[in-house]
Amino acid sequence: MSDEPVTDEAAEAPAPLPVLTEPAEGVPPVITSESELDDCAAAIAAGVGPVALDAERASGYRYGQSAYLVQVRREGAGTWLIDPVTLPDLTPLDRSIGTGEWILHAATQDLPCLREVGLVPRQIFDTELAARLLGLPRVGLAAVIEHYLGISLAKEHSAVDWSTRPLPEPWLRYAALDVEVLGELRNLMGADLASQGKGEWARQEFEALQSWRPASKEDPWRRTSGLHKIRQPRVLATVRELWYERDRIARDRDTSPGRVIPDTSLVDIALADPHAPADLPRGHRAIQRSQRAWLDAVARARKLPDAELPPASVKADGPPPQRSWPSRDPLAAERLATTRETLGAFAEAHTVPIENVCSPDPLRRVVWSPPAERTPAAFAAALADLGVRPWQREIVAPMLADAFAAHPDA
Repeated sequence: MSDEPVTDEAAEAPAPLPVLTEPAEGVPPVITSESELDDCAAAIAAGVGPVALDAERASGYRYGQSAYLVQVRREGAGTWLIDPVTLPDLTPLDRSIGTGEWILHAATQDLPCLREVGLVPRQIFDTELAARLLGLPRVGLAAVIEHYLGISLAKEHSAVDWSTRPLPEPWLRYAALDVEVLGELRNLMGADLASQGKGEWARQEFEALQSWRPASKEDPWRRTSGLHKIRQPRVLATVRELWYERDRIARDRDTSPGRVIPDTSLVDIALADPHAPADLPRGHRAIQRSQRAWLDAVARARKLPDAELPPASVKADGPPPQRSWPSRDPLAAERLATTRETLGAFAEAHTVPIENVCSPDPLRRVVWSPPAERTPAAFAAALADLGVRPWQREIVAPMLADAFAAHPDA
């Protein structure tokens, strides 16, 4: 036994949390047949209460965001793991859930791939969104479980290639644990939302998730890393052709575009303007593997008429960058600052992130292009046109009216 005194720092160090390592009923087998899916659907239909759902994708490994494992759990039915590769139509499970409430964590990540396999929610409780509304400092699933249940959830398999077959047993254990305690979390968080007067806020946010769809990306090639170094329209057109060529190859190979060739290599090729294989940048194995494809893409860009070349930048459809407001419209800048100050005080008093009370984009749009009438009702209508929820409009519209009254037109 050591005679060394225990320091205050050591004495105050929190004890490690117990780790959730094993599902209550053990690791279930993966369902791969229609008869097993029917058994799952029947069990879920006979269960009670909300249904916990999760999906595992192969982001960074496969093309697209399809699900490669679906986990479902309900009180009285246990946990079920389903392989959507062999069972791409899960409508029997959807029918068994019916109008039952789904429990998801970070719903927008999983809703698109769950819809792909026929699972469509009628009610949603999102534990990540609830954590934001409740003002939790960390909103990842492991952190929320630690906060509410005092246990730790291992996340060492979160970024693995879920398209692997067969799936290793430790991965399946991890997947089953992801839905193990969602029901308990939902009940505790629901009680906290109600006690903090945020139940209606959450109801509206969860209801909006049912119609949520990913925003379509216009000119996705403009997100290429390193594109800011290029200003010449012809070189930009070359990056565009290379980006779409890479996307085609990735789709054909069912692999992540970044695994075909990284963004930096696309930019390197475009800047080199190669005419022959010897002109391609060296030291990139991915470039050498598909030499002809890259050279053909460069040749297509070289032949484009000037009228079809992309502009160096695309004009945004909203207000100008906020940093330019003080010089372009000082009054609008003052109104926005006043509104954000009031909004920040409200968010702090109610322990909720300011962006969850009102996203920055609709707020800027309304301040830059305000309604003719400067009343709370008029501001509420303008915010509604931009998709702001009723509970948010009720809070923010009077703030806008007050800010405009404090900084009236000259």
